[in-house]
Amino acid sequence: MPDATALAAAIYDGRTSVRAVMEASIAACETQVGLGAVVMLDAAAGRAGARATDAQPAARRGPFGGVPFLGKDLGSEAKGLPISAGASALRARAVPPVADSNLFSAFRHSGLVPFGLTAVPPFGLALDSSPEGSTPARNPWDPSLTAGGSSGGAAAAVASGIVAIAHATDAAGSIRVPAACCGLVGLKPSRGAVAAGPEFSNHLMGIVSELVLARSVRDVVGVFDAVRVSAPSAAHQVSDRIALALPARCDPMQIAAARLAASALVEAGFEVEEIPAPDDLGLEAHAIARTILSVGLAEWLTALEISCDNVPPLIAAVSAEGCKMSAIDLFAVTKRMARISDAAVRMFANFDAVLCPVLSSPPPPVGAFPLDHTDTDKHFAKMEAFAPNAALANVTGLPALALPFGMQGKVPVGVQLWGPRGADGLLCRLASLIEQHAPALTYPSDIAGLPT
Repeated sequence: MPDATALAAAIYDGRTSVRAVMEASIAACETQVGLGAVVMLDAAAGRAGARATDAQPAARRGPFGGVPFLGKDLGSEAKGLPISAGASALRARAVPPVADSNLFSAFRHSGLVPFGLTAVPPFGLALDSSPEGSTPARNPWDPSLTAGGSSGGAAAAVASGIVAIAHATDAAGSIRVPAACCGLVGLKPSRGAVAAGPEFSNHLMGIVSELVLARSVRDVVGVFDAVRVSAPSAAHQVSDRIALALPARCDPMQIAAARLAASALVEAGFEVEEIPAPDDLGLEAHAIARTILSVGLAEWLTALEISCDNVPPLIAAVSAEGCKMSAIDLFAVTKRMARISDAAVRMFANFDAVLCPVLSSPPPPVGAFPLDHTDTDKHFAKMEAFAPNAALANVTGLPALALPFGMQGKVPVGVQLWGPRGADGLLCRLASLIEQHAPALTYPSDIAGLPT
């Protein structure tokens, strides 16, 4: 399988070198600049990291020894790569971090070699990725369409083969939506499973999780095993039963993909039962996530003394909503989170996992989530409509994994698995079974540096 694991194996076996692979990734950044995937390239750091890795004994390089890696321009920081969150106001004052976050330290320990940052929407507040002053991230399968958001640049980089794997974050679907748009695998881990420190600047009351986007389930499993900070929980498998939840607002192709993925699990010996989609819980979770994102944005701008005149109109309007939130009302949100988390747990009383679509439709055109207006209700409603119930996993802390299952015209279709807290490993095993039965995808480009 052509993925990061295969690339690491080629390096380990001596069929290529870390330096050769890094040079191929740097060249791919330059030749595919029109995709808008990469917003910051540090070729010198990539080459230095490659030389250092080549100098190590192969057995000490980690499971992904020498694989080029891109961080996301939002979230956990990598030494030397200044984060600006897609915003001009932050870019003007961004300072290269002097040390890795805990997560990037773990990424490096696994053998990944960071050398740049990928595109995000300003402050991460959209389901496409159009940074201020930069080319929007385009879908490699059809460049007229979005690669999703907010990890759209990461998705574009992996689907186009610039890298085999890239850092991603998810506060309300931002790993799973780009995965579905671009035919990739992405796990939003259980709350607390992956390090968020030492700064915790992307914490957002616990709704955010971080990991990667990749072309295979085994890549995601390998990285998760390498970086997780909590011990694996006991396998949650109560009955070999899977729930299939199909929101009515999903188009026929999204529904068909989920049904076919369910058939793959039936063939593997699971019983699949269709249940009503948890739309009421999903809408409640979306409202809670909106509140947290608004207050978090307001705190962010206030702490950095960034005027609303220096951000896009929608960002200013969302921040204004956050500023109006009282401490009493925000505290009430924590109780709502507890109640919805308890309700979500009950989805797994008789099922091992829930299978559902990721998106309601194929990815829309680039620019479908503009920030040049102040209609916050319209913006958040459009995001929820595109990714139904996505925020449910974030607000409740559940693991959720997206993976491709077939094509819809020119672009892939994604499906999604949810599980109870701590069932990340179970979701990965189920995803591996689905992956074995999924139609093979021929990506728009091969992975840079992978020997053929």
